[in-house]
Parts: sequence; C-alpha cells; structure tokens
Amino acid sequence: MSSFKDLLNQENTLENEDVSFADAMRDIKPLTQDKIHFAKLNNKQNNARASIKNVEDRTADNKPLLNRPARFHFSDQYEPLIDEHSTLSFTKEGTQTYYTKLLRRGDIRPEVILDLHGYTKEQAKFDLAELIADCKAQHIACACVVHGVGGGILKKKIPHYLMQHPDVAAFHQAPLEWGGQGAILILVDLGEELEHKLLR
Repeated sequence: MSSFKDLLNQENTLENEDVSFADAMRDIKPLTQDKIHFAKLNNKQNNARASIKNVEDRTADNKPLLNRPARFHFSDQYEPLIDEHSTLSFTKEGTQTYYTKLLRRGDIRPEVILDLHGYTKEQAKFDLAELIADCKAQHIACACVVHGVGGGILKKKIPHYLMQHPDVAAFHQAPLEWGGQGAILILVDLGEELEHKLLR
C-alpha cells in the first residue's frame, strides 16, 4: 500500500510519463466511514425537554411535575368572549383601566420573561401559576409571557388562564419589542405597591 509520501515522491518521476489517474490511485484504499449521525429533535421537542428540566431544576427535591401541587388551578372549561380581531387587552374589575394603556405603550418594562414555546397546556398552566406566585412573592409588577404566533392552542388559552387568576391586575398584547402578537405583558396585582411602582 502506498503512503501519501510515496505518492508525492512518485509525482516527480511520473511527470513525463503518460499515466492515468486510475493507475496512479490503484493502491489507495478508501477510508472507512466513521461519521455518526444523531437523530435531530425538532424545536418543539427541544424546548419541551428544556422546559421540563427547568421546572425540575427549580424544585429542591426534584419531584416530577405531576407529583407537585400546583399553586393555582386554571380551568380549561372557562372561555370568556375575546374578540380575535381586536388587540388583546384585559383589566380586572376594580383595577385602573389606564394600566393596559401603559402596557400597550411599553411604559412598563417586564422584569421577567416566561417562554412557553413547545409547552403542553399542563406545563404552561403549571409554569404560569409559578410565575405569578413568584412575581407576587418577589414584588415584581410586570412580566412577559411568550406564547408564540400562529393559531396554536396556547395563544388562545393563555389569556383565558390569566383572566381567571386573582393576582393578575391587567394584561395586554406585548409591544413589538417584547414579542408583539406572540406575547402578553401582564401586571401582577401587588395592591398599593403596584401604584407606587408605576408612578416611579
């Protein structure tokens, strides 16, 4: 078998000879294929795996998602009338209506973002309840929930879930810089503290 060095040395001696390429490569053996092809997961599968891992990482005892009690139970039966042709907006009864205006204009910046791409309804409900409870506990007034664009189930269901939660003061479709039609900005009801935070 010829080595690469031998072939280089042969090059000079073969310059004047009429040798075909096949003859010159006669002693060369093809390399054995050692490339490994891994199955590629689509983005939804990757995101779902990442979201499950993130939820498990947040728990001290790493209990599986279904074994942990949810902080709030959202109903899938509750479906308020939402005009799909108008901009998504909601203010809880007894809450200042100008809150949604502040959200629409981008005057309030979210301090935390929850990305629900690739989530199932159950995962989304669980993490949404966790988000609102964490915001309340940490005195975070505004959060951004990314559900994605298109006609997906979460885009329809997330507003229904938010309307059910007693700690959601208002929400509005996010401005373009925060996701536009693919996201919602929510204001968490912090009582009097919310008004003080918004006036700063």
